[in-house]
Amino acid sequence: MRNKKNKHLGIEIDPQLHGKLHYIAKYEGRSANGQILYLIRQCIREFEEKNGTIELEPDPSRPDKEEPAK
Repeated sequence: MRNKKNKHLGIEIDPQLHGKLHYIAKYEGRSANGQILYLIRQCIREFEEKNGTIELEPDPSRPDKEEPAK
């Protein structure tokens, strides 16, 4: 089930790059989405190792506690 707190990111990708992404993802036992998330996390980890932890301000449009469903 999809986590409603997660953000959706739509990107355009050329067919050859798309095919290669799927090939590598399958080779490493991931979905294409899982592979993209893996690569993003790897990029962030490497950036923070070199430049320090990225501190984000809380998003005021997304309160920490959601109201219970009715």
